[in-house]
Amino acid sequence: MSLRKPWRDLDRSAAAAAPVRHGVYELADADGEPVGHGVGVLRDEVKEALAYGDAAKVRWLVAESREHAERLADDRF
Repeated sequence: MSLRKPWRDLDRSAAAAAPVRHGVYELADADGEPVGHGVGVLRDEVKEALAYGDAAKVRWLVAESREHAERLADDRF
């Protein structure tokens, strides 16, 4: 199961738009096929994916805490 949110292009504007809050994120290739997911501070994670990953798209869901984000990830992936 996925986050069921619209994909964003993984670029600088996505990194700038990502909140400085914990959440769960999903990465995809250019065709929108999921290639990975994770939990963490969303802005940091999106910046890292942009700098070091090979994904083309991203989407996320904000959580109340790291623990909440981990529960969300467990429910969806």
